[in-house]
Amino acid sequence: MQFFLDCSVSISWCLVDENSDYANSILAMMPYSKAFVPEIWSLEIANVLLVAERRNRMTQKQSSEAIDLLQSLLIQVDTSTHANALGATLVLGRQEVLAAYDAAYLELALRLQLPLATLDTRLAEAATRCGVDLVEAYEKCIGVAKAFI
Repeated sequence: MQFFLDCSVSISWCLVDENSDYANSILAMMPYSKAFVPEIWSLEIANVLLVAERRNRMTQKQSSEAIDLLQSLLIQVDTSTHANALGATLVLGRQEVLAAYDAAYLELALRLQLPLATLDTRLAEAATRCGVDLVEAYEKCIGVAKAFI
């Protein structure tokens, strides 16, 4: 299965106090899936890890372990995010009243015509309004995901 992954789901795998059944179900799908992210994803992940370290929510060792986990997964970084930033992404941000980085996630989901995995309610609502499907929980998707291997 291919889908679009947002930072809210992937960072949930890294921060113990942000544990989510939905995010864990997406993680369980990863061996059978390929996830796409915009170029800003790595910066968002790095920023959340830095802030978590500064607030003593995690250690540098835990950050390194989180990075190892993320780098072990089949996550494809889209290299065209910047080319759409001042066009389609800006338009989506205006239309859906989203921050530019959230609009970048939506733009990529629309461009690749893939479902979106997110914990961000505003982004999920905007995606639904724009006709982007949302990735459902593990129990419903695992059979579909295994069919693609």
